[in-house]
Amino acid sequence: MKVLSRLLILSSLVLLSLIGLDCASQTKTNDIAAKIERQIRANYKLPPEVPVAIGPLSPSPEWPGFDAFTVTIGEGERKQDFPFLLAKDQKSIVRVNRIDLSDDPYGDVMKKIDVRGRPVRGAKQSKVVLVAYDDLQCPYCTMMHQILFPELLKEYGDRVTFVYKDFPIPSHPWAIHAAVDANCLAAQNSDAYWNFVDSVHASQQEINAKGTQELRLAELDRIAMQQGTDHKLDAASLQACVKTQNDTAVKASVREGESLGVDSTPTLFINGQEMSGGVAPLPRLRAALDRALKNTGQVAAQPPANQTSPKN
Repeated sequence: MKVLSRLLILSSLVLLSLIGLDCASQTKTNDIAAKIERQIRANYKLPPEVPVAIGPLSPSPEWPGFDAFTVTIGEGERKQDFPFLLAKDQKSIVRVNRIDLSDDPYGDVMKKIDVRGRPVRGAKQSKVVLVAYDDLQCPYCTMMHQILFPELLKEYGDRVTFVYKDFPIPSHPWAIHAAVDANCLAAQNSDAYWNFVDSVHASQQEINAKGTQELRLAELDRIAMQQGTDHKLDAASLQACVKTQNDTAVKASVREGESLGVDSTPTLFINGQEMSGGVAPLPRLRAALDRALKNTGQVAAQPPANQTSPKN
């Protein structure tokens, strides 16, 4: 009996010791979690009401010397998980931002831009495509248009395809009408489309100067019908299209642009890479086109005689 009693006492002491170790370990884990949360809130300037949860630690199989854990910020539909690493000495954490090198981010963007059936300028088929989301009433788009045509078209037209997509801004009252008229022309002849775009961008002020909205729309229709005559298009079909003003394709183009983050015009994409910041200056556009050509194994354009090509 004495032996059994001693064994029971010894077992109890061992169990209590293990419980003490577990409590100490749990306390230490809670302490480091609290420190991590404090740093996360401070570094990312999170308001007190935003929930922050620190996930359990586990040895990182990819980063020796670190434990992996997840920080969950927010709740419900707005909840997001962020992977982090904790150094083994528990003195620092590292935000993990994994980038898949097998993925082509610009290529993925380009796949979302539907250029089928759109009129093109420059090379009919090429490895470099410049897509511009354009608003025919936008004065900044007119500035961009004047840079693209004829300047860049002359320099890059043999190796670059230029495409316009519709993105009329809601605050521009005749922009949708102009886009529909342009597409009516595009349905029959690409040159007629581009000449209409050239003409409207060049005469924005004259169109705006018309006394009423009705007169402005009539002027757009007049320019469209004149292009139809100049290019010997089917006048009856063109007239019916202009009169109907079916804006389905225009709205689809706007939705497409919005899905890519377009919120203003002009917005350009060169092989899927966005050229943001309004009217892109000529040197910046040349640099972007030269880089795109280089990336597709082609030779950059020769700069004009009085200019030097910007370095990549």
